Amino acid sequence: MRGLRWIAILGALSGAWAASVAKVAPPKMSPVVRRWMKTMTLRDEVAQLVFIEFHGGSPNTRSRDYQKFVRLIRDTHVGGLILTNIVTSRGVQKAEPYALAAFLNRMQRLARVPLMVGADFERGGSMRVSGTTPFPTAMAFGAAGDPALTRLEGEVAAREARALGIQWIYAPVADVNNNPDNPIINIRSFGENAQDVAAHVKAFVEGAHSDKRNYVLTTAKHFPGHGDTAVDTHLSLAQVTADRARLESLELVPFRAAIQAGVDSIMTGHLAVPALAPADVPATLSPAILTGLLRDELGYKGLVVTDALGMGAIVNGFGAGDAAVRALEAGADALLMPADADAAIRAVVAAVGSGRLARQRIEASVGKVLAAKERVGLDRRRTVDLEAIGDEIDEPAVNEKAQEIADRAVTLVRNGANMLPLAAPDTACFLTMTESRYSTDGVTFTQELRKRAPKVSVTALDGTMAREQVDDAMGKLAGCARYVVAAFAPVNAGAGTVGMSSELSRAIEGLEAAGKPVALVALGNPYLLRAYPKVTAYVATFSAVAPSETAAVKALWGEIAIRGHLPVTIPGEARYGEGIQLGATRGTLTSANQK
Repeated sequence: MRGLRWIAILGALSGAWAASVAKVAPPKMSPVVRRWMKTMTLRDEVAQLVFIEFHGGSPNTRSRDYQKFVRLIRDTHVGGLILTNIVTSRGVQKAEPYALAAFLNRMQRLARVPLMVGADFERGGSMRVSGTTPFPTAMAFGAAGDPALTRLEGEVAAREARALGIQWIYAPVADVNNNPDNPIINIRSFGENAQDVAAHVKAFVEGAHSDKRNYVLTTAKHFPGHGDTAVDTHLSLAQVTADRARLESLELVPFRAAIQAGVDSIMTGHLAVPALAPADVPATLSPAILTGLLRDELGYKGLVVTDALGMGAIVNGFGAGDAAVRALEAGADALLMPADADAAIRAVVAAVGSGRLARQRIEASVGKVLAAKERVGLDRRRTVDLEAIGDEIDEPAVNEKAQEIADRAVTLVRNGANMLPLAAPDTACFLTMTESRYSTDGVTFTQELRKRAPKVSVTALDGTMAREQVDDAMGKLAGCARYVVAAFAPVNAGAGTVGMSSELSRAIEGLEAAGKPVALVALGNPYLLRAYPKVTAYVATFSAVAPSETAAVKALWGEIAIRGHLPVTIPGEARYGEGIQLGATRGTLTSANQK
């Protein structure tokens, strides 16, 4: 009897194992995918799941940097690349489009299987590449309130991406930003209303898929929802404390919409969700979240890609190899930017050798990655025409549309004493406040001011200035009758905050205390009003891109109608959907009167 019992137990275990393998088994493979997989070793298969970062430059072929890519692509056979910016004390360095495309052409020629190249084109190509259409951030689209504009952004993002040699867009952001203290999602989200966010997410996916010649893979992120956090996961593990009912009614709504819209991939979030899994396990490494919730309950069949595995929320608790194995065990298909690509590959191969991961599990994900490469046409052409790039990016008509979107997003939250539009703008004192002395933020704002009032007073302050420097600059403005402060508070990975530096904040508080009219223009974080509740007027653009700077000046001058609505609540100050509507009072600046 005991022997029969053990046979029954073993049979049940065998059946469960078979069922789990069947669940992740790849779909019927096309001839192209079978050809690619035919000569792959286990190590090759694992490497195909790894995506490494690059910065879009064109390094010398004899440089150590270039040789690193040669080894990982030609010899190790990694599956693809992700474009990231270089962040230095002098600001963010974006890729130059022609150098980027030339480098990718070289790398594609080195690869035995075509590379999949991804990029965070959340606001189109301008997120990572210079000379592309400068769309504002997602929350500006939420303020404008028209998903058709978001659909256009998706279409343009796809066209510019394919022209540059990029096939995978890590966008749209499907997070619902209902936490005003969120330091990393914030304006990257369309807003705090789940249904509105879902509509914009759906529109972006549809736009990116609208032209089959420029088809890109889209990505809804960061599953199961990063909006209700107050921690930057680039630094440490964030936590969403909502119960399951709230997750269903809020966080998951845009992801369900993305799945219904045919999103190609879903990116995991490095955040703990105690309602779904243990509080010390990031969603990226949680079978309960990636398989139990995403695969089984939501019925998602597409690619699951991790957020960058080199982020603090992962590396602070897990080694590069262990994180890679755990992510695959959880249900991920693609491993994005592991802290050590070689260590990640070795660990996964060893996990297969020990039986911790089944070979079929690896093959299932490889089949998905390769099928995606075929879907975007990499089996037919892997390089791009450098001479054609100029006709596909930075299109004048589209740039005008980007400016229109920025104009429509401008939201007037407060207008004490009818301060805006400015009655005599050339007599006001203007200040720009940026994070760094090297920042280009504020340049367009100042240029637009000078076009309209060449002698207007403009003072530039930055977060690196000492108290004495700030006090000296503010002292020279003591005689001003009124002030306009353009506060740049964009979202930067690793910063941990989206507020103003202490000295800049003290300067704004000093203006409030002086009792003179102050108009605060928030270019970026819209929640700044909470810190400066005594300002006379408050305007939000939800973005710090050049068109948003131009839109702010146009609104101050009364050249455009102000018609945006808050896509978020500013606690204690303004409710969701509010926005004072003003008509234009002056004609728009023309080339004739710019001189």
